Amino acid sequence: MKARTLFLVIAAGLLGAGSAGAQARDTISALLHQSFNLDRPRAAASQRYTMESRLVMHAPDGAIASTDIYRLSLECLPGAVTGTDGDRWTCLGFTVQLGAAPEVAVPSLAGWSYVSHHIAGSADADGRTLGIPHEPFANLVDQNGKALPPGNAYHVYNAFIDFHSFFFLTDRNPRGPGIQDLTQVGRRIIRAKAGSTAATNVEGVTGNGSSFTNGEITLELKGLGLAGGRPCAIVGYDSGDSSFIMSTKPMPDMEVRTVGSSHYHGDIYLDLDTSWVEKATLSEMVVSETTVPGVANKIHGVIERTILVQNTTADGAR
Repeated sequence: MKARTLFLVIAAGLLGAGSAGAQARDTISALLHQSFNLDRPRAAASQRYTMESRLVMHAPDGAIASTDIYRLSLECLPGAVTGTDGDRWTCLGFTVQLGAAPEVAVPSLAGWSYVSHHIAGSADADGRTLGIPHEPFANLVDQNGKALPPGNAYHVYNAFIDFHSFFFLTDRNPRGPGIQDLTQVGRRIIRAKAGSTAATNVEGVTGNGSSFTNGEITLELKGLGLAGGRPCAIVGYDSGDSSFIMSTKPMPDMEVRTVGSSHYHGDIYLDLDTSWVEKATLSEMVVSETTVPGVANKIHGVIERTILVQNTTADGAR
């Protein structure tokens, strides 16, 4: 039975009473206890996505100091369509809004294409996390010709890492437990043990030694739901006790070093018909300590990050 039909059966049954209500409960129970296969190939059709990432900086007293917003728009041509090894992604646009300043575009990223190999692992042979090239993120300027500070340029780069992480988490894990093991609602697995480290040194943005170390990453098939009007499996993920080191050079003779910890979690909605990500969310709390040369006191920061990814592909094109 098609996933769309199953949801119609449930919706109709929930409105029933008496024997109809009992039949609906039996239908729901059978559906939730059935075996699912979330490891199916994604449909061979182009996809479009938007992602909004909000970084809320908190003052020491807990008040909101400022909010930065990064917006990304992407189109994907699957390898099954192009006949290539890996999916080709094209950035349709990227904008940055820092605090109360107006939203500005990053022109150099519009039209930029690259191939991402999620299933190959967290880094490719060249050490690039999820295969994302570093070169486009050095010396970024906005539409007004103003250079983005290194810290903000890093968040532009990291937006692409965040986006592809949702696909990485829902790809088969060839090295151990993964999406292929989430066969029943309520099933929870450890996808990766704590300690996996990804280098985050991007030339011209962050210095050598910059890295992010994940805590234990878990995946759980939480249930079924709708996203974009489409029936989806809801896959929850969680990684606590993560940590990071970041080095930036706001000036050639000055190195600013930040260390901190992170706890991130969220939900990924997988389309039961196409296996594409229909929606994804992330909530993250980041606590950091920054050392600035010449400044006696270390700077302590608390940042709350939220991300919303939405599939904007026209329904008839799926």
